[in-house]
Amino acid sequence: MISQLSIFLENESGRLAAATRAISNTGSNMSALFLADTQDFGVVRVLCDKPKTTAEKLKEEGWRAAITDVLAVKVPDQPGGLADLLEFLDKNEVNVEYGYCLTVADGHAVDVLKVSDSSVEQTLIDAGFESVKAEDLYIVD
Repeated sequence: MISQLSIFLENESGRLAAATRAISNTGSNMSALFLADTQDFGVVRVLCDKPKTTAEKLKEEGWRAAITDVLAVKVPDQPGGLADLLEFLDKNEVNVEYGYCLTVADGHAVDVLKVSDSSVEQTLIDAGFESVKAEDLYIVD
């Protein structure tokens, strides 16, 4: 599991720019950003180096920030690569709350998933899937 930084934003012009600047001002570097919104607010999900330190600094500045553990898994960059992973999770009765693709390189993609059962990570490894560690993504705290 890796730590994901989540920031809750009002749906107002300029809030996303302000949030990314605030992250930058902490000295943290983002490697992925996923934005979800509702009518009233948005959630910015970020993978960055120093996520816990960044969350603490953002909270001190008045931002609503939280850390969430997410699963990062390498999947083959081919038709059915993600489907195989999701079918495995379904077979093991693990719900996926949300997900996004982080990168594609060297014949694989990295899929980041918020799952209902974090203990599935070892089960995935035992079945031959490759979990991505924080260090692999330059996340250092």
